[in-house]
Amino acid sequence: MTFGIATPGKIIAVHLNYPSRAAQRGRTPAQPSYFLKPASSLAATGATLERPAGTELLAFEGEIAIVIGEPARRVSPADGWNHVASVTAANDFGLYDLRAADKGSNVRSKGGDGFTPIGPVAIPAAGIAEGDWRVRTWVNGRLVQEDTSDTLLFPFGRLIADLSQLMTLETGDVILTGTPAGSSVVLPGDVVEVEVDAPGAPGAPSTGRLVTTITQGVAEFGEFGTRPATDDLQRVEAWGGEEELAAAVAAGRASTPAAAGATEVTTPAAPSFELTDELRADFGRVAVATLSVVLRKRGYHDIFIEGVAANHPGDRIVGRAKTLRFIPFRPDLFQSHGGGFNAQKLAFDTVAPGEVLVVEARGERGTGTVGDVLALRAQVRGAAGIVTDGGVRDFDAVAGFEIPVFSQGAHPSVLGRRHVPWEVDVTIACGGAAVQPGDVIVGDGDGVIVIPPQLVEEVLAEALEQERQEAYVAEQVAAGASVDGLFPMNAEWLARYRAATEA
Repeated sequence: MTFGIATPGKIIAVHLNYPSRAAQRGRTPAQPSYFLKPASSLAATGATLERPAGTELLAFEGEIAIVIGEPARRVSPADGWNHVASVTAANDFGLYDLRAADKGSNVRSKGGDGFTPIGPVAIPAAGIAEGDWRVRTWVNGRLVQEDTSDTLLFPFGRLIADLSQLMTLETGDVILTGTPAGSSVVLPGDVVEVEVDAPGAPGAPSTGRLVTTITQGVAEFGEFGTRPATDDLQRVEAWGGEEELAAAVAAGRASTPAAAGATEVTTPAAPSFELTDELRADFGRVAVATLSVVLRKRGYHDIFIEGVAANHPGDRIVGRAKTLRFIPFRPDLFQSHGGGFNAQKLAFDTVAPGEVLVVEARGERGTGTVGDVLALRAQVRGAAGIVTDGGVRDFDAVAGFEIPVFSQGAHPSVLGRRHVPWEVDVTIACGGAAVQPGDVIVGDGDGVIVIPPQLVEEVLAEALEQERQEAYVAEQVAAGASVDGLFPMNAEWLARYRAATEA
């Protein structure tokens, strides 16, 4: 049930219905057209909605939803409104990354779990005309959509009459009546609110705000279906226009459009690699210094996260990276992204067991980027560690936890002094090293190093062999041997080493 009514048998959505949206799209339909959404896509106010892993273009659409009362079959446009029991708010979320899979049906692009928030209150339609309704949408507290039902290309009664020519609209069925201009893309950490009211009706009834918080999904799409893909056209349409996309790129909220002439940009699949318990154990036997030497042989010179040290002497970490990015403080950006369930809270609340949360703080140590509550949350979730090239608040309390934390040290200031929590699960720069989600992070007393997944097995094998050789060298030095010709081993010493290890 949603806002106190039974789950609808049908959820029918209208493609284009507001002149403002039609103008934005550059086409005005002569007749209404529709698509269906599954009941499993329904969600209530206060819910969270995952942006699936590998996608970038999750867009909101604030809408007026009408709920059928008396069943309608072959009714006239003049009679259609009489079959509406109530009106409420809805958000018709969609993924432009999956539009190519649907051929217009919107099954995958708009049918996901939670993609149809509705509520929180249903307003009885009796005594209120079909043209008296208003819909408004806010993103992070900023009003982004506002329009009224008296502007519709196809009034509610006409929609009901048209649909009822072919199907019986049954009690409880829901019709999403279209979205006005202003629909755009939302990112993990954003909060979207939709309200429908009748400001000119007695008592100015309102649904209240339908609230949805966007989070980042972690489950990748399989190879057995159409994978997410984007191109410049989809980006422009998702953001609402070329100017809106350019503004989003400038604000760091959108990726740069593909080069001119490109037809498709597909999000690459994550490397096929699993950090097994056996590999974790092997990394526990290898020093970061050794891994650094092996990686340098392969041309990887900037894979060391500079300036960070562990809060517990002797701590080691091994895990795959989950990333969090902060941008420099700016009052308006902190107002839009700093409050509520922001990107920082999202990262700590979704870090998976065995992952290392890596935080880009631009080397700015003059404020805290993690405190005791969030560090505890990461520990409870089973994170393997936290790495930040910024400071740590509540340092003594955090040091009292079991979770290893590598940072630039203590600082008492809160986040908003220097940072805005911006986004999660993106490529970041931490301590001068590029870190991608899924990279392998290894840390010890010498610091923290980043290993691309595709190199793990060969790098680890060579590092283990180098550790064995260095252990042999140490034994010989302890027994009185000179380091001349032994460190590094010349041909004679190598022969002795191989004979000893093969015996």
